[in-house]
Amino acid sequence: MEQLNISKNNDTICAISTPAGVGGIAVIRVSGKDAFNIVGKCWKGKDLQQVPSHTVHLGKIIDQKQEILDEVVATVYKAPNTFTGEDVIEISCHGSIWIQNQIINTLITNGCRSAEGGEFTRRAFMNGKIDLSQAEAIADVIASSSKASHRIAISQMRGGFSKELSSLREQLLTFVSLIELELDFSEEEVEFANREKLIALATKIKNVIGKLANSFATGNAIKNGFPVAIVGETNVGKSTLLNRLLHDDKALVSDIKGTTRDVIEDTIQLGGLTFRFIDTAGIRETSDTIENMGIERTYKKLDEASIVLWMIDVTQDITNINNIAKDILPHAEDKHLLVVLNKIDKQGATKVEEIKQIIKGLSPAIDIIEISAKKDIGVEQLEETLIKTANVSEIDSNAVVITNARHYDALCHAEEAITRALGGLEQQISGDFISQDIRECLHYIGEITGEITTHEILGNIFAKFCVGK
Repeated sequence: MEQLNISKNNDTICAISTPAGVGGIAVIRVSGKDAFNIVGKCWKGKDLQQVPSHTVHLGKIIDQKQEILDEVVATVYKAPNTFTGEDVIEISCHGSIWIQNQIINTLITNGCRSAEGGEFTRRAFMNGKIDLSQAEAIADVIASSSKASHRIAISQMRGGFSKELSSLREQLLTFVSLIELELDFSEEEVEFANREKLIALATKIKNVIGKLANSFATGNAIKNGFPVAIVGETNVGKSTLLNRLLHDDKALVSDIKGTTRDVIEDTIQLGGLTFRFIDTAGIRETSDTIENMGIERTYKKLDEASIVLWMIDVTQDITNINNIAKDILPHAEDKHLLVVLNKIDKQGATKVEEIKQIIKGLSPAIDIIEISAKKDIGVEQLEETLIKTANVSEIDSNAVVITNARHYDALCHAEEAITRALGGLEQQISGDFISQDIRECLHYIGEITGEITTHEILGNIFAKFCVGK
């Protein structure tokens, strides 16, 4: 890892680690080489420097006038076996905002500095307690909003992704060392590695990197929510369905055509997954400028969605289905398309079956679900189909899934480099060119873990953390 000359790293820092506001308790974290001396100046109780690490002690915090601020509990963690790798003391006080601020002010007066956003985690990285991908996973754990996103973030925080990258790095180093060893003996035409074995190794590495990169589409959807666009003609029940799914009157419902003129978005949890539903303006010919702008946004959201719910009102004229299909299908070619036949409580089975045959004529693979959004008929089946469509259950519980765009970008570059190396081996080009490509692949793997990094990269990553973490 590049050496980072950050003088602030020698400071002892403090911050409130619990959320802002009044609660039963608040936790104030102190980390640094002078943690025991600084806390000792305002602590009444056992000598914390003499107690064993990872122990909890009752005492009092006093201010500069020796007046008691609060009765607290101090948890002691001694270096190097701590989160940051430094001496750490966590003070659990009563949740009064005044008490929290007074304790922080007292610690600062005694020699602490207020921690910056993510500075505790940054120190853990700088001191080799975690790598950069694990540090980013900590932020993902804090921000996780579903069971699936939490599971992936926990796996990455505990080093699941890091182990995969470590294995890749070892294989790449073996690869490049054999190539470069041959370069040292180029005049003697010595071959230290069978070319077929090197090609097999390069192919294996390429496949692993490609698999990791390909997992990003699913991982990103799990982390940020699967975008689901609800589309169709006006007055087919799109807004009613959105309200039913959200259990809230989020969208305005009216018999007047063109009521929804802009996109309306909200998220729900289904089966431990987050789905981001987008109610769009009804597709139709109109001279209304504002409505036309809404319809343009409908097409944009169609392109952004990973799942498309095409709603059809079974009570309306079916002759327009093919025309609407021409507007929707080109935007849904690479997406999961579900056709939702709405208002089945108001229409006989014969017409519903006729509509289904029209849809099957467009594409036999299209899933069709019959519902009544207003009567809550078939909505539960729709939810189950959405969970199945997300296909997360197919991901092995031990599989490494990429959720971070920075990691994805680095993996794509790494895959390009190893692909060039593989091509070079197959074409029997000079080993120094192959070695250069392998080292480039190693560079991008190192960017993910933080073995190769810059002040700018670290600043961008840790700026997103909350203070106190």
